[in-house]
Amino acid sequence: MTVTVTGAGPRLPAVPARARRRERKRRSRRAPWLGLVATGFAALQLALVVGRFGLGWDETVYVSQADPRVPAAYFSAPRSRGISHLLAPVLAVTDSTTVLRIALATASAAGLYAAFRVWRPLLGRTVPAVAALAFATLWVTVLYGPQAMPNLWVALTAVAAVGWFLRATAPPEPALARVLPGLALAVALATLFRFSDGLWLGLALLAACAATGARRGRDRDRGRVHSFRTAVPSAAAVLGGLALGSAEWLVEAYVRWGGPGARLAASSATEGGIHPHWNAPTALRGLNGPLLCRPCAVHLTRPTHTLWWLALPLLAALACTLAALAARTAPRAPRPAVTVLPVLCAAALSVPYLLLLDYFAPRFLLPAYALLSLPVAGLAARTVAAVRPGLPRRLAALALAALFAAHLTAQYAELRTHVTAARATARRYQLAADRLHALGARAPCLITGEHAPPIAYYAGCASANVSGNNRDTTAPALRRRATEEPVAALTAADRPPHYARTWPAHPLPGTGLTAYGPPQAEWAEWAGLSAVASSSHGVAAACARSRRAAVNGAEPPSLSRARSASHRIWSIWAR
Repeated sequence: MTVTVTGAGPRLPAVPARARRRERKRRSRRAPWLGLVATGFAALQLALVVGRFGLGWDETVYVSQADPRVPAAYFSAPRSRGISHLLAPVLAVTDSTTVLRIALATASAAGLYAAFRVWRPLLGRTVPAVAALAFATLWVTVLYGPQAMPNLWVALTAVAAVGWFLRATAPPEPALARVLPGLALAVALATLFRFSDGLWLGLALLAACAATGARRGRDRDRGRVHSFRTAVPSAAAVLGGLALGSAEWLVEAYVRWGGPGARLAASSATEGGIHPHWNAPTALRGLNGPLLCRPCAVHLTRPTHTLWWLALPLLAALACTLAALAARTAPRAPRPAVTVLPVLCAAALSVPYLLLLDYFAPRFLLPAYALLSLPVAGLAARTVAAVRPGLPRRLAALALAALFAAHLTAQYAELRTHVTAARATARRYQLAADRLHALGARAPCLITGEHAPPIAYYAGCASANVSGNNRDTTAPALRRRATEEPVAALTAADRPPHYARTWPAHPLPGTGLTAYGPPQAEWAEWAGLSAVASSSHGVAAACARSRRAAVNGAEPPSLSRARSASHRIWSIWAR
């Protein structure tokens, strides 16, 4: 029995209702693999990372830009503000590190789904899910998923950008109005999160546009017209995304540094000098940590855990070779660009970290890992499909599953190591802040010297430095400021900084640091009065409290007593 549609035209037979019901049931039985991977990624972060440690050094810099409760730390030239904008809605409500990490874990899982979902029309349902699984189970991905750092977000937006680009340039001629906004938005977000990475991604995509424009089909005239209609709008979308994403960086460059050239020069100085430099040996030693290898004098540890990283470029090259061969022998095979372009973009995003810098951090290669997971997942699917159906194919799938299980074991071991190290570092920052609180450090105050930005964030103080990568003041300015508010200079050396040679020392037990304060500061008396004085500074009191919970939460005295204490403290510091 068939269902017919009547109208002004001829009677046309419709699809049988039973066949439609069978098709709907078949589609509903398909497992949402990518959604399951994203959910598992969120669960891994919540179980293994969230709540395990506080904010790290770079995190405190990014968080302080959007947290209204603490002074903003110095924002150096290489940084971009995208991650601070992402954090702003959460920080407007709470300063809880746990809530912030839960929000980031949820957002990164949603971003993982959205980024790899773009590839479903290109690779089907299974391969993007396998690629997302491979990327989401790396220790560095799980560790940085709930952290306030930009690298993972650059990785996800790069995956989305390359996918949208391939869909925009795919024959037959696509509906550009649906894909070009996605391409422009993905490039803009990548550039907003990290300006330099966005530029390298944009250059790779523009080179792909040029290659697409030079491509010819079987019909030369038709191929030329099709290439023009896809390459030019795609290039415009990439350029538009770069312009939109870099607008804030450029405005800040003119306001703070005098122009993009001056900011790039300052970025190079902050990074230790950006110049051609073969950094691959340093990267090899630092693939599995430490989290920042600068200077990188460590030796390669646990070489077996490095096998995955060494095999990754080889597997990607093999996938490209097989894709090119399949395009010649199998007309229905995916075009080689679907495999080759992610590899080329991964290589472009790795250039500054392998060829221009002289230090390394494992998070630097997150965008490359995310892009390379796609051809590697396609290679795994191709390998299983090439085996004869039945028992041989099941055995091949089991062999790949066993390799993946061994890979997960190594990743979990590395994750535990780095979570423990991050916890120890955050506790050291918190302990130093607590010691300063015990000495009487209350907002408004200033911390300078070693580890000043994170310790100042935990203590609710401002931070400044007269030297190093975060230099933003001078010694005379620092000494003048010490006559107006409490200042503590931190050092791990046996002697004070040159601007604090006459300042008395105050060891901070358990931190390896010593705080030097101005000689006018009567720390004992100030410690007993500053809590009273801080009650007259509403926001300052919130900034001064410890990051743990309600440290020094004494009952406020009367307003007249607070005003009297404030006058006494300022007279002590101004003497």
